[in-house]
Amino acid sequence: MLFRSIKTYLLVGRHISTRVTLEKSVQAGAGVTVARSTRGRDTLGRRLLSLVYTKRSAVITLNKWKEEGRTARKYELNRVVRELREFKRYKHALEICEWMTSQHDIKLMPGDYAVHLDLIAKVRGLNCAEKFFEDLPDRMIGEPTCNALLHVYVQNNMTDKAEALMVKMSECGLLRNPLPYNHMLSLYISNGKLGKVPEIIQELKKNTTPDVVTFNLWLTVCALQNDIETAERVFLELKKAKIDPDWVTYSSLTNLYIKSASPEKAASTLKEMENRTSRKTRAAYSSLLSLHTNIGNRDEVNRIWKKMKACYRQMNDAEYTCMISSLVKLSDFAEAENVYREWESVSRTHDVRVSNIVLASYINRGQMEMAETFYNQIVQKGINPCYTTFELFVWGYLRKKDVEKVLDYFNKALASVKKWNPDGTLVREVFKILEEQAHIEGAEQLLIKLRNVGYVNTQIYNLLLKTYAKAGRMPPIIA
Repeated sequence: MLFRSIKTYLLVGRHISTRVTLEKSVQAGAGVTVARSTRGRDTLGRRLLSLVYTKRSAVITLNKWKEEGRTARKYELNRVVRELREFKRYKHALEICEWMTSQHDIKLMPGDYAVHLDLIAKVRGLNCAEKFFEDLPDRMIGEPTCNALLHVYVQNNMTDKAEALMVKMSECGLLRNPLPYNHMLSLYISNGKLGKVPEIIQELKKNTTPDVVTFNLWLTVCALQNDIETAERVFLELKKAKIDPDWVTYSSLTNLYIKSASPEKAASTLKEMENRTSRKTRAAYSSLLSLHTNIGNRDEVNRIWKKMKACYRQMNDAEYTCMISSLVKLSDFAEAENVYREWESVSRTHDVRVSNIVLASYINRGQMEMAETFYNQIVQKGINPCYTTFELFVWGYLRKKDVEKVLDYFNKALASVKKWNPDGTLVREVFKILEEQAHIEGAEQLLIKLRNVGYVNTQIYNLLLKTYAKAGRMPPIIA
């Protein structure tokens, strides 16, 4: 039967594919919530959500609950799994799914197995997810499980497998809703294969009806291509289909109008976008901040920030990052520092990526002494610098032509990572200043450092030879 053909295709494909590393999934929600009606009560949900550390077992908690003579209801377990997934606590969510498969009194549906497959991919990797799919009973292979596997392929940027699965799903009559097509659109957009988009949309329209996500992805393509005419035609088609545009729709249009220098249209779509934001669409506020920043409207940026703080008890790192970046772009450095200090006082993460925004603002303005002072302060406060922190200093001191500082921070940058992803441009710029100053000792030290991290080639040796030539000296024989 056709369902079995999908499983056969996967079985063959797994033996010829290479193992890949699963990418991180979409950002987690604001946090785990518990229904108000359960406050103060000992519920199964409370027990499972309290398992903060991954070494603790959800299975032990579930078994103990049953040993106490209590009932584990499927709807409650599904709610807990959903909340754990939102908070990226995938291991415990997977353990609950696996426990449910062993309970004869819990009837599982294809949608349950789809969630199970997604969690296996996140916790154990792609190969295990494919094996899980192969072992599913035929009655459980349907749109939910196939879409889940397709989503895993898209997350792993596996175009060939995704396309092959789409063919099999088409043969089985499983392309009856826009979700799989939206997955493929996301894949092609992320890969820059924008020419594939019209083909996918045309095929989608033959088999089903586009939804708002389809139109939003289509508008994203228009924005990437700076195609206002097509974008407005797509938006008109959305309205004719009686689909309600959401904040993402207007965000894409606003971005396009800003890029094409159409301020009046951008202001109009921004207003419509804000009208569609609410407490439930938290990500929309950060988008509003960025769009108002791109327009150069500082007052609106401050107004949106105040609105966010009135809506939510505490801002998260991503929102502080967005606001600080916006203020830096608007050259409001004093307020950027104020917002950073606020983040520093409330943050529990001490994520150096937030600090790097302020550090970069000092370095880009050539204020290296202030940058050094700021760096020392964050280290004293327990914020650990990363590769980017040191790389920022390298670029800053390159502009100052301070060779000693350049080499010092370049060495620190290399030492901060287990495996260095070579940056050819940075290496060339460092060698360039060494050549300009005929700094043979520094060039030799740099060569040794690069050799230690496995980044030495003919071009690197030629850069070293140029430094010797500039100094008027003959290079030694390089072993």
